[in-house]
Amino acid sequence: MIQSRSILSVAVWGLLLSGGISSPLWAQTSADSAPDTTAGSDIPSGGKIGAIKVEGLQRIESGTVITYLGLKVGDNFSTVEISNGLKNLFATGFFADVKLLRQGNTLVVNVIENPVISKVIFEGNDRIEASDLEKEIELKPRSIYSRDKVQTDVKRILDIYRRSGRYNAAVEPKIIKQDQNRVNLVYEVTEGPIAKVDKIRFIGNEHYDTETLRKAIRTEETRWYKFLSDNDKYDPDRLQFDQELLRRFYTNEGYADFQVKSANAELSEKHDAFYLTFVVEEGPQYTFGEVKVVNEIQGKEKLDLDSLISTQKGDSYDASKVESSVDTLIKELGNHGYAFVDIQPKLERDKEKKIATLTYVIKPGPRVYVERINVTGNVRTLDDVVRREFRLKEGDPYNNALLQRSEQRINNLGFFEKVQVKNEPGSAPDKTVVNVDVKEKSTGEINLGAGYSTTDGVLANFGVSEHNLLGQGQDLRTNFTLAARRRAAELGFTEPYFLDRELSAGFDVYRTYEDFTRESSYVSDVQGVNLRMSYALQEKLQHSFYYTIHKNTISEVPTTASAYIQGQSGTNVTSAVGQSLAYDERDNKFSPTKGYFVSISQEVAGVGGDSRYLKHEAKGSYYYPIAAKWTAGLLGSGGYIYGFGNNAIRINERFFLGGDDLRGFQNAGVGPRDITTRDALGGNEYYSGTAEVKFPLGLPEELGVSGAVFSDVGSLWNSDDKGTNVFDTNSIRISAGAGVLWSSPFGPIRVDFAHALKKEAPDRTETFRFSFGTRF
Repeated sequence: MIQSRSILSVAVWGLLLSGGISSPLWAQTSADSAPDTTAGSDIPSGGKIGAIKVEGLQRIESGTVITYLGLKVGDNFSTVEISNGLKNLFATGFFADVKLLRQGNTLVVNVIENPVISKVIFEGNDRIEASDLEKEIELKPRSIYSRDKVQTDVKRILDIYRRSGRYNAAVEPKIIKQDQNRVNLVYEVTEGPIAKVDKIRFIGNEHYDTETLRKAIRTEETRWYKFLSDNDKYDPDRLQFDQELLRRFYTNEGYADFQVKSANAELSEKHDAFYLTFVVEEGPQYTFGEVKVVNEIQGKEKLDLDSLISTQKGDSYDASKVESSVDTLIKELGNHGYAFVDIQPKLERDKEKKIATLTYVIKPGPRVYVERINVTGNVRTLDDVVRREFRLKEGDPYNNALLQRSEQRINNLGFFEKVQVKNEPGSAPDKTVVNVDVKEKSTGEINLGAGYSTTDGVLANFGVSEHNLLGQGQDLRTNFTLAARRRAAELGFTEPYFLDRELSAGFDVYRTYEDFTRESSYVSDVQGVNLRMSYALQEKLQHSFYYTIHKNTISEVPTTASAYIQGQSGTNVTSAVGQSLAYDERDNKFSPTKGYFVSISQEVAGVGGDSRYLKHEAKGSYYYPIAAKWTAGLLGSGGYIYGFGNNAIRINERFFLGGDDLRGFQNAGVGPRDITTRDALGGNEYYSGTAEVKFPLGLPEELGVSGAVFSDVGSLWNSDDKGTNVFDTNSIRISAGAGVLWSSPFGPIRVDFAHALKKEAPDRTETFRFSFGTRF
């Protein structure tokens, strides 16, 4: 006897496949929501199966059905075994319905096969490509249709849209009947709007206001001008990362007991906005008490480890300094042959006195070696490009600090969206396998730019670059600039691991046309080639050296120009070698708030060519946070160039001062000058300095607008052009002013108003300076 539920299932399925061109899959009755695995359970028991007959097959072989059934001729007619066989057939996913009947001693297996999927079609997916959706779903063309798998794939598609911020998305699957028991599977997608983060709140924060904590996390509140960023989209993974960022912020500020009690995301009724709430418990702010190092390694040599730690008694507790000290100790012990060490910083807190006693306990760690390094997920990028960033090699002693540093270096390449480095047990207890899983991202860029600056006027820029050429980690770029007073074209190539060493090498080919008629009555046309190399002496100390050869043509010199410039009209070839040494301790290269930067460089011309000179230049900057969001900065630079023998320094090789370097004065507004023609002649010696304080203007922080007050000093002197009509003095020039800075979505914009407080009569001054740039 056949169960009534199975009959209904067959009827519904028959109507679904024959009743029209397109039917929604969810239109089936609830009776069809699950297979009827009780069908056949009322087959009379007793006797043996004399034959097995399979009916209803179109594609599948009868032998395959019998194999999955699990019953064979000679088995007993058993209610339990037949029920299990029915379950086995449904579990294959091949069949829409299965019925088992007994006809005498023959077991009849009647099946309705699920159709084969001919095509998988997506409709309404404007924001996400069909190829990206196809990668995530399980059902593919030529696979067998399964209602459960469709439901799973619908969930996966919705997950993709939710990861992109579209929580109001809906997916309706439908099938279109084809001949030969085939169907087209159609997913009708309604994408809906992006659900962005409308509000971020913090509860329990007493020592830091909400604006400060919002700045500490990655997620941002949505604003109209943030269309170039996706940080205002809700992302559950980012929410987890934000909790870690909050913990780092507080523990680096001395709050060792800080906890994020909860982080909740509430979706609005319209599913178009999120409201994030972080509940925090700050705890007391600690200062370091006694700080000591306990070395428990047997047979150790006498090492001065106390001097290596950066946590000192009386300082505010800082978790980042603790981590840095552990890394330093591991590296130092490694240099002395102690590869297997385990350093545990133990913190004892006195909440009443708000003092944290810190002990670095050094113990011998387990002797484990790196057996193998596996790299997966890299389609374009060669394995060697990833492996050469590792601070560990196969066969080396395992070191967790070096493994973390390796992961950081791979991330710093900028070639991957995701980098995961994990280790697992190897083939023996003293071996480990390191697995690196990466997900590549696009490394090619096309940059278009437009802007205006007081120096160059209206400008346009176009550039094409590839940062991972042919998957070998090489950098190739071209750039073209067209401005009212400047035209430039450049081609550059960099090999980051020249000769398979940590030695960056590359070249630049360029041509630059600049109009200096306003300052010095001439036009410069430079064509040249640079060959360069650089390497790291330490983590933050970089050494570079280069060779350059360029041809400079000075032309379009009017008869009214200075006689000194007229005398330099023509073409000159410069062949020079140079080197620079730079140390960078700033917290951010583009918008520093603390730290310092120092560089010195030398250049010698005379290796062929027409010019003969030696040039020295030094630059430095120091930044200090004087209050929350207030930063003081000191910047300085100076240079000296002199010619060998009787060779005069040509005007295109001299220093010029003014404009951005000395606000309140025009470009080349300071220094030696022909009094008669007012042409700037440039100088062989200069210095400049800036004292500046940047501060908030009280506007919403999301706008990225800040203010600044500054004072600039400087001087330029010692021109090779001598005469009674040449003004040349090393007297100091001083200016002061204020400015407004905007980190706009289009790029940095700055407006400065400055006044020259101390100047000389021939100097050229200005009050207003505006610069604007964009990349989109």
